[in-house]
Amino acid sequence: MSVSVDLDHRPPLSFYLSVGLVAGSIIALQIGIMRVFSVGSWAHFGSLVVSLAMFGFGLTSAVMCVGKGWFERHWIGAVKGALLAFGPLMVVCNLAAQQVPFNAIFLISDPMQKWRLLANFVLYFLPFLAGALYLGTIFLKAQKTFNRVYFADLVGSGLCGLAVLLAMYLFTPEDIIMAPLALWLAGGLLWFVALGDRRGMLAILAVAVLSAAVHYVVPPALGIPKLAVSDYKGVSYARKFPDNKRTYERASPFGYMEVYSSSYLHFAPGQSDNAAFNLKNMPANAYLGMYIDSEGPSGIIKDLPAEETPYFRYLPMFYPYVLKQAPETFVVQFGGGISTAVALKSGSSHVTVAEGNPAVLTAFREDPGLRAFTSDVLRNPKISVIDYDGRLYLANTKNRYDIVDLSLADSAGLSSPGGFSIVEKYSYTREAMSAYMRALKPGGILSVTLWNKEEPPKSVLKLYATMAAAARDVDGGNIADKFYVVSSYLSTATVLYKRGGFTPEEIEKLNAHTKAMSFDQIYHPGMKVDESDLAQILQDYRDQFFATGEAVDPTGPSEKEPNDKPPPGAPGAEPAKADGEAPPVPKVPATVLGRLWWHFLVDGGWEKVADQYVFDTRVLTNHQPYFAAYIKVQDLLKFTDRLELVQDEWGYLLLWATLGIASVFAFTLVLFPVIFGWRTIFSRYPGKAGTMVYFLCLGLGYIIVEVGMISHFVLALSNPTVSASVLITGMLVFSGLGSFLSERYIDRAHRVMPRIFLAIFAILALYAFTIDFALDWIGTLPYALRILLCLLLVMPPAFLMGFPMPTAMTTLGRLGKDHMFLWAWGINGCFSVIGAALVPIIATSFGLPAVVLVGAFAYLVALPAFFSVLMPLVKGRPAAA
Repeated sequence: MSVSVDLDHRPPLSFYLSVGLVAGSIIALQIGIMRVFSVGSWAHFGSLVVSLAMFGFGLTSAVMCVGKGWFERHWIGAVKGALLAFGPLMVVCNLAAQQVPFNAIFLISDPMQKWRLLANFVLYFLPFLAGALYLGTIFLKAQKTFNRVYFADLVGSGLCGLAVLLAMYLFTPEDIIMAPLALWLAGGLLWFVALGDRRGMLAILAVAVLSAAVHYVVPPALGIPKLAVSDYKGVSYARKFPDNKRTYERASPFGYMEVYSSSYLHFAPGQSDNAAFNLKNMPANAYLGMYIDSEGPSGIIKDLPAEETPYFRYLPMFYPYVLKQAPETFVVQFGGGISTAVALKSGSSHVTVAEGNPAVLTAFREDPGLRAFTSDVLRNPKISVIDYDGRLYLANTKNRYDIVDLSLADSAGLSSPGGFSIVEKYSYTREAMSAYMRALKPGGILSVTLWNKEEPPKSVLKLYATMAAAARDVDGGNIADKFYVVSSYLSTATVLYKRGGFTPEEIEKLNAHTKAMSFDQIYHPGMKVDESDLAQILQDYRDQFFATGEAVDPTGPSEKEPNDKPPPGAPGAEPAKADGEAPPVPKVPATVLGRLWWHFLVDGGWEKVADQYVFDTRVLTNHQPYFAAYIKVQDLLKFTDRLELVQDEWGYLLLWATLGIASVFAFTLVLFPVIFGWRTIFSRYPGKAGTMVYFLCLGLGYIIVEVGMISHFVLALSNPTVSASVLITGMLVFSGLGSFLSERYIDRAHRVMPRIFLAIFAILALYAFTIDFALDWIGTLPYALRILLCLLLVMPPAFLMGFPMPTAMTTLGRLGKDHMFLWAWGINGCFSVIGAALVPIIATSFGLPAVVLVGAFAYLVALPAFFSVLMPLVKGRPAAA
């Protein structure tokens, strides 16, 4: 037996709790899908799928707007059906999606991959559609008290987002779908409690048990995966080694961490090939492979015996120890511990190591296997540990070091056929490099080693420009004697900066070491460079992508250097070499370009060269901290028919694709009710255009500020998953409180709301340019305190941003604009998807402050549009039912 619930007149508390928990399960499902894609394939494809799946809200709004009468008559049945379908759909669709895995690497060559991507979109679209139908029907029936319902929606979503963060400690990524399922079950039970529907309670319990059984029982029974990991993720290679063994596993918000052992694992980043010829004993089984979210490996090196320590001399991280004896060393990022091991075995008197990922520190401190393998390295008496980002520590400490090392901190500079996500790399920015340089003692050396596996080079050129700019910030204009740079083609590049400059004797020592290692010299003080090669190299790299006909390969022989050269003694043959004379070293365009790059960075003229280069290699800053988005905006359309040439950039290109697809879907769904209901519905409503602009601005503005702030807060919280969870929780909870309070001002909205909009604009404009200073300081505090202070920072704008949406929606309901009420909700949802896709494009092109400013101006534009919402229906012309 069920009872009637009047949603416009004080519904029971269980109703509001139900709305909060079901809305929270939708947020939890978004986060869960993103985790699945992060571990199984590539996170940016998860963003694409989730963004498009969220159009379930837009479709629901359009259908309900046209069929409003039916939904009003059958609203209880619609809510019950949506609720009972939502939980099973999230489990079944997620499991089905794992059986049609999408592999980005073959997106161009295999037409089936496009259909697999479409299948993923459709499968994940279905649960969001059910969730949107539940919320849309509730909103329809609670128009006059929308403020309170929206309060429950926002606060529930925010708190459940935080609950999912905690659930990441309990569930591995393959089981994370259980978190939104549990929230859905709790919300569904409370809904049936509110109705007094015992059959409904039993039904949803049965459906929940069946859904959980499908997730846990069906995959092992049928031999299918719960989470399909791409064959091209790093951990897949380790799992295929015959003697692989997973020695450590732990799930947390800081990533799903696995450690594997195998005799096939070799991790010697940038090691000189000469090691194999010159070392009597090469270390055997020296490495474990550490993988976070299936990416890696980061090498964990065992404690080598004394007779094997010469091995370290052949690694590029050894360079500063060529000059420094018994130094005090700072390692910016511990990672797998290779730089720390090099520092200890190279005679450092003391080593301070920083690590911003608590999961890594926990593993090395607590796991018996890792402690034994590394001889408990973090408890070595010569080591001090900083448990937050090294860049933040060095920016705020008075301690000074002989060596600061930043070596292969992450995947920057690698080549990824699935494309890289647009992720902030604050450890490499101009501000970070300046902090490292200032933390050096007089004569101290900063050593930065980066992966150099891109052809044409991109990341290393960006690093070179960034370090040169930072040196000028610290030392002034003349930086000619401050740098020494080496690289190994398609391996690594190492940049040394010395406070005070390198002496001729030091350069001679470094040159001798470079020659012994057979590395390529890229720059040293006094090095001569022939500029005549520049124009041809720049043109060849551009022709490689844009030339008509067969693409030019800059690494191949030129027309002046034919493949089939005449034999010695024949006409046109090169003169014979004298005995003992080494043949000339062939020119590698990437190496020559690196030398030219440094030549112009030091002597001036780099900006002009960078403008002519095929890729964007601007300096990294805290406002644009991205090793990504190398394709220049003006060249985007030129790459549409040659995507296979820029697989590294698919993450960036997908943003544009998502923006385009989202825009088409959004305008289609927004205009659908207008086209099919113009004569009977919308022709009767005044202020249609202004109302559309208003809710469009709210949808764009809110999500742009939210996503933009997530990127900002990584500065303090160091982890994008934690930053997203904290920001989502803070924004939604405080906005929910604003929504609840806004009901008091409905009758004075025409006077109060303009002040609210101006206050939002002022706060966001202030935050755009000043919040980084606060976050840099917050990042040095204990982690729990960091989270608390970040929440306090987000409170003022989020609280005020909770006013505009419920005030306008409640006003539409009270004015009797029922169809426009549903239409407005859809507009807000559709343009939220567009805003989410727009944020990284604005951030990479103009910087993170521009993102927040765009959000601020969206609220400013909404101010005059608000008065269109207040326009009453014309008397004598009621809206059609």
